[in-house]
Order: sequence, then structure tokens, then C-alpha cells
Amino acid sequence: MDTKAFKRSLQHSEHYHRKGFGHQAEVATQLQSEYQSQLIQQLRENNYTLTRGNITILLAEAFGFCWGVERAVAMAYETRKQFPTERIWITNEIIHNPSVNQRMLEMEVGFIPVTAGKKDFSVVESGDVVILPAFGASVEEMQLLHDKSCKIVDTTCPWVSKVWNTVEKHKKHEYTSIIHGKYKHEETIATSSFAGKYLIVLNLQEAEYVTNYILNGGNREEFLVKFSKACSSGFDPDRDLERVGIANQTTMLKSETEQIGKLFERTMMQKYGPANLNEHFQSFNTICDATQERQDAMLELVEKQLDLMIVIGGFNSSNTTQLQQIAVERRIPSYHIDSVARILSGNRIEHRLLNGNLEITENWLPDGKIVIGLTSGASTPDKVVEDVIEKIFEVKTTAAVV
Repeated sequence: MDTKAFKRSLQHSEHYHRKGFGHQAEVATQLQSEYQSQLIQQLRENNYTLTRGNITILLAEAFGFCWGVERAVAMAYETRKQFPTERIWITNEIIHNPSVNQRMLEMEVGFIPVTAGKKDFSVVESGDVVILPAFGASVEEMQLLHDKSCKIVDTTCPWVSKVWNTVEKHKKHEYTSIIHGKYKHEETIATSSFAGKYLIVLNLQEAEYVTNYILNGGNREEFLVKFSKACSSGFDPDRDLERVGIANQTTMLKSETEQIGKLFERTMMQKYGPANLNEHFQSFNTICDATQERQDAMLELVEKQLDLMIVIGGFNSSNTTQLQQIAVERRIPSYHIDSVARILSGNRIEHRLLNGNLEITENWLPDGKIVIGLTSGASTPDKVVEDVIEKIFEVKTTAAVV
């Protein structure tokens, strides 16, 4: 399928909407009241610091809602105003934040049901309105919705679209796209649908396995089993790794994406020689600015004298997990929570570990004076951050009285 031609034809369809509907001012007021926070604004104005009693909160200087997320949420609100009586669906969570997705349900915006791990689009009827979320939708999903004559509202982040354009370039020149990402993540599923030949690597370790195969060969069957869910149909490592291009899920750890890119560049140079590098390797910068800014701010924050770290964001939010990873690597006691409800009574906290498991930690707030670092992922509203801060002060004050 010529995905570029399909995308072009879709964008010229009268049923396709990529911009708002003229309700920006009204929606901006609504978003401000529901998601913004006066307390967080005060922190920004006070050098990202707040002290009450014996607690000091140090906020990362880049955190929370990014432009792409804010745009997607605003477009979803505009869509409901534009189509007040129509049935509206989202192909997935609009963003990875539980409070925002709950708000969508309250606005009678439905999520496509998933049965046995597969989305069931049979619920969508001709004329329904379907929103594509910030991390996009696959070509197959867009084709299906187009064929059903749905009104499509596309909130895909431009940074994600930039990655799609990159893999289109790889495909045009017959390079295999090496995608740094999680093969189950909606964004990577969408990106791979625009690629020709592709291989998805989760981390540097998997990338090293692949580059070792390029240089030294290996067990082909073992390779195919290892990447059975993370490669294009008919992928042949002996044939399809001669020309590679680098792409990434926009929310992955920037430093690791860069390491993977340099590793493949060195590998192809070693195998084919510096003079032939461009015939065998392509790389474009597809790291999202917002992801990079939040990671850089986190790296600055963890250099300060912190007693513990709180990372707020959806448990299925990749960019939030990367922030948590930075704290864990520096051995700072760190708690990834998705909402204030995870802070339990009796100085207990329920939090997500890097391996995805949930754990309850007792006596997580130490006695005496403490300094807490705090950040939030790109899908987390300021209001959620405010609720967490206020709850921390409440728990600490209650503990002191007891």
C-alpha cells in the first residue's frame, strides 16, 4: 500500500479534520478551569520551590502538559462542541492520563472496545465522529474509518507525524527502519504501519544483539523468535539488515535513542567502510522537543539534594516511565503514581515499579525536614500535580500530630 498517497487523499477528504472548529476561546476557558492550577503557577514564579513547615518541594523546570497533548485535548473538547448530538469515539485513550480520559467518558466520548486484545470497530457506524489520539492511529485503522465514511478528527502530535515521514523516507529508498520503541505501544504500532521493512528494538541491549548479528551473523531462527512480534512480515535478518535507518517512539529516553543511533552508525561503517556509510545508514533527528526538555529538567533536578522523588503520570505513559528511570538509576527513593488517590492513609503509597508491578510502600514520608523532588509526564495536568502536593502536606502534618 502507498501509505503516503493514502494519507494525502485522506487529508483532502471533506470528512477529515486536522484543525479546530473555531471554538478555541470557549474551550481554552474550560480547560483552564478543569486542568490548570494557581498553586503550580505560584511555584513557577517562586523558582519552582515551595516550603511549608518542614517540607520543601522542588519542581522540575519542565514538566506536565506539552503542546501536543494540550492541542489534542483541546481538539477533543472542540469536537464535542462541534458535534453536540453525534456519537463520538476515540480509537484509544486521547492521552495517557486517567483523569483526562475519565473526563472524555463524562462528555459521552466513547473508547473503541477491545476484545481479546483487538479493537472492535463494529460499534462504529457511518457518520459517527472518530478522534485519532495524540500518538496517532495505524494506517489500517484510518483506512477502515475512511471506508465507513466516518468524520475523522486527527489530533496526532506533529512530532509523531515527523517520525512517520522519516520511515516513509526509509521505505522509499529501501532502508529497513530500526525503531527504538515498545512494539505494543500505540505510537509504535502506528509508526510501523507507515514503514516498509522494520525492526523494533526496546533498548540498547536489543540493539547490541542486532548489531552483533550484522557483524558476525548468528542463529537466524533464534533472531526471528526473539523479534517475532517486533518486525515486519517476512522479515529476514540476513537480507533486511544491509541498509538501515533509525527512527524512534517519541517518548523514549533521548540518551538511549542517541546511543542506539550511534551504535548502528559505527556498525555499518565497520561492515561496509566509511566511504559507503550513506548507502547503508540513515539517521534523522526525531526526538520530541517536549520529551527532551522534561528529561533534561529531570536530570538537573536529580543532581540536587533530594530525600525522595515523586513522578506523576499515567502508568501506561512511556515518557513518564523514562522520567522515573532517571531517578531509579541514581538510587533516589522514587515513586511513580498516576493520581493523588495512590497516596493512602497511614503514610502509605501505592506506586508503579519500572517492571510494571504495583507496590505499596509503608512510611514513605520520612520524619523531620525533607526535600522532595517532583515532576510529571507530558500527559499530566497541573491540577493533578497540585492535588498531589496538597496531599503530601496533609499526610506529613497528620503524621507529625500523631
